[in-house]
Amino acid sequence: MQIAYNWEDFFKPKIVYPNMTQFFPFYYDAKGFITNQKCFIITGQYIEYLTAIFNSKLFQFCFSNNFPKLGDKGRELSKIFFDKISILQINDKQNKIFKQFVDDIQNSYTKEKYANINQAIYTIYNLTQDEIYYIENKIK
Repeated sequence: MQIAYNWEDFFKPKIVYPNMTQFFPFYYDAKGFITNQKCFIITGQYIEYLTAIFNSKLFQFCFSNNFPKLGDKGRELSKIFFDKISILQINDKQNKIFKQFVDDIQNSYTKEKYANINQAIYTIYNLTQDEIYYIENKIK
Protein backbone atom coordinates (compact mmCIF):
# COMPACT_ATOMS: atom_id res chain seq x y z
CA MET A 1 0.00 0.00 0.00
CA GLN A 2 1.35 3.40 -0.95
CA ILE A 3 0.50 6.74 0.66
CA ALA A 4 0.98 10.28 -0.64
CA TYR A 5 2.18 11.84 2.62
CA ASN A 6 4.62 11.13 5.43
CA TRP A 7 3.28 9.26 8.45
CA GLU A 8 5.75 11.20 10.57
CA ASP A 9 3.80 14.40 9.88
CA PHE A 10 0.92 13.15 12.03
CA PHE A 11 3.22 13.09 15.05
CA LYS A 12 4.64 16.58 14.53
CA PRO A 13 2.95 19.74 15.80
CA LYS A 14 0.35 20.50 13.17
CA ILE A 15 -2.82 22.31 12.28
CA VAL A 16 -5.89 20.14 11.75
CA TYR A 17 -8.86 21.49 9.82
CA PRO A 18 -11.91 20.08 8.03
CA ASN A 19 -12.31 19.80 4.29
CA MET A 20 -15.74 21.45 4.32
CA THR A 21 -17.13 23.81 6.94
CA GLN A 22 -19.37 26.79 7.67
CA PHE A 23 -16.68 28.24 9.95
CA PHE A 24 -12.90 28.55 9.90
CA PRO A 25 -11.97 26.04 12.64
CA PHE A 26 -8.23 25.40 12.75
CA TYR A 27 -6.91 23.31 15.63
CA TYR A 28 -3.30 23.28 16.84
CA ASP A 29 -2.31 19.70 17.67
CA ALA A 30 0.91 18.95 19.55
CA LYS A 31 -0.31 15.56 20.81
CA GLY A 32 -0.03 13.55 17.60
CA PHE A 33 -3.69 13.01 16.74
CA ILE A 34 -4.39 11.17 13.51
CA THR A 35 -7.22 12.44 11.31
CA ASN A 36 -9.55 10.76 8.86
CA GLN A 37 -10.22 11.59 5.21
CA LYS A 38 -12.49 14.49 6.16
CA CYS A 39 -9.63 16.56 7.59
CA PHE A 40 -6.37 18.01 6.39
CA ILE A 41 -3.16 18.78 8.27
CA ILE A 42 -0.51 21.47 7.90
CA THR A 43 2.99 21.03 9.31
CA GLY A 44 6.03 23.25 9.17
CA GLN A 45 7.57 26.21 10.90
CA TYR A 46 5.57 28.58 13.14
CA ILE A 47 2.48 26.38 13.19
CA GLU A 48 1.18 28.14 16.32
CA TYR A 49 1.26 31.51 14.56
CA LEU A 50 -0.46 30.04 11.52
CA THR A 51 -3.17 28.57 13.75
CA ALA A 52 -3.82 32.02 15.20
CA ILE A 53 -3.81 33.64 11.76
CA PHE A 54 -6.17 31.07 10.23
CA ASN A 55 -8.65 31.49 13.11
CA SER A 56 -8.42 35.29 13.08
CA LYS A 57 -10.90 37.87 11.87
CA LEU A 58 -8.22 39.24 9.54
CA PHE A 59 -7.91 35.88 7.77
CA GLN A 60 -11.68 35.52 7.51
CA PHE A 61 -11.97 39.04 6.16
CA CYS A 62 -9.16 38.74 3.62
CA PHE A 63 -9.46 35.17 2.45
CA SER A 64 -12.93 33.72 2.96
CA ASN A 65 -13.77 34.56 -0.65
CA ASN A 66 -10.73 32.58 -1.86
CA PHE A 67 -12.39 29.33 -0.81
CA PRO A 68 -15.27 27.99 -2.94
CA LYS A 69 -18.75 28.22 -1.47
CA LEU A 70 -20.69 25.10 -0.56
CA GLY A 71 -24.35 26.01 -0.31
CA ASP A 72 -25.28 29.27 1.38
CA LYS A 73 -22.67 29.34 4.15
CA GLY A 74 -20.18 26.49 3.70
CA ARG A 75 -16.67 26.66 2.30
CA GLU A 76 -14.24 24.12 0.89
CA LEU A 77 -10.84 24.43 2.58
CA SER A 78 -8.73 22.30 0.24
CA LYS A 79 -4.95 22.73 0.10
CA ILE A 80 -5.03 24.01 -3.46
CA PHE A 81 -6.67 27.23 -2.24
CA PHE A 82 -4.16 27.77 0.60
CA ASP A 83 -1.29 27.75 -1.90
CA LYS A 84 -2.46 31.15 -3.18
CA ILE A 85 -2.35 32.84 0.22
CA SER A 86 0.60 34.92 1.41
CA ILE A 87 1.20 35.23 5.17
CA LEU A 88 3.53 37.74 6.83
CA GLN A 89 6.68 36.06 8.15
CA ILE A 90 7.53 36.25 11.86
CA ASN A 91 10.44 35.25 14.10
CA ASP A 92 10.90 32.70 16.92
CA LYS A 93 10.13 35.24 19.65
CA GLN A 94 6.83 36.24 18.04
CA ASN A 95 5.87 32.60 17.51
CA LYS A 96 6.40 31.89 21.23
CA ILE A 97 3.84 34.56 22.02
CA PHE A 98 1.34 33.02 19.61
CA LYS A 99 2.01 29.57 21.04
CA GLN A 100 0.97 30.86 24.47
CA PHE A 101 -2.13 32.48 22.98
CA VAL A 102 -3.15 29.33 21.09
CA ASP A 103 -2.45 26.95 23.98
CA ASP A 104 -4.44 29.18 26.32
CA ILE A 105 -7.48 29.64 24.08
CA GLN A 106 -7.64 25.95 23.16
CA ASN A 107 -7.52 25.10 26.87
CA SER A 108 -10.44 27.41 27.65
CA TYR A 109 -12.03 29.68 25.07
CA THR A 110 -13.20 33.19 25.93
CA LYS A 111 -14.13 36.12 23.72
CA GLU A 112 -11.47 38.19 25.51
CA LYS A 113 -8.72 35.71 24.58
CA TYR A 114 -9.94 35.70 20.98
CA ALA A 115 -9.90 39.51 20.94
CA ASN A 116 -6.33 39.52 22.32
CA ILE A 117 -5.16 37.19 19.55
CA ASN A 118 -6.82 39.35 16.92
CA GLN A 119 -5.21 42.46 18.40
CA ALA A 120 -1.76 40.82 18.29
CA ILE A 121 -2.31 39.96 14.63
CA TYR A 122 -3.48 43.50 13.83
CA THR A 123 -0.30 44.80 15.48
CA ILE A 124 1.99 42.53 13.46
CA TYR A 125 0.25 43.63 10.27
CA ASN A 126 0.45 47.32 11.33
CA LEU A 127 -3.25 47.92 10.76
CA THR A 128 -4.70 51.33 11.50
CA GLN A 129 -7.59 51.83 13.93
CA ASP A 130 -9.88 52.50 10.96
CA GLU A 131 -8.86 49.22 9.31
CA ILE A 132 -9.35 47.31 12.56
CA TYR A 133 -12.75 48.92 13.08
CA TYR A 134 -13.82 47.95 9.56
CA ILE A 135 -12.71 44.32 9.97
CA GLU A 136 -14.20 43.98 13.45
CA ASN A 137 -17.56 45.23 12.20
CA LYS A 138 -17.49 43.24 8.97
CA ILE A 139 -16.69 39.86 10.58
CA LYS A 140 -19.01 38.95 13.44
